[in-house]
Amino acid sequence: MKLPLRFEMTITQADFRRLLPAAVNDVAYAEEGAAFVHRDGARGWRIRIELLPQLRLGLIRLERHLVEFEFDGYAPKEIEDFMARFEMYFRRGGG
Repeated sequence: MKLPLRFEMTITQADFRRLLPAAVNDVAYAEEGAAFVHRDGARGWRIRIELLPQLRLGLIRLERHLVEFEFDGYAPKEIEDFMARFEMYFRRGGG
């Protein structure tokens, strides 16, 4: 079963790469172009990032990306748990 999920994220590619290992529980993955790919036998995931136009807020310019997740061979609960961990590591609070 493949399930694509897509989100827009306001993050630099450097920050995305820095945070990704912990967000995916330090499993081994390969960088293939604009995607990060993990395979474990018949199961695997793929996270693809695509640069979007900058978000402009007055004089502020923020880098944005479309981030697409694809899972193969994972149960819905496993995907939910994966996404919860991913979100926890990429969550940014405001105040």
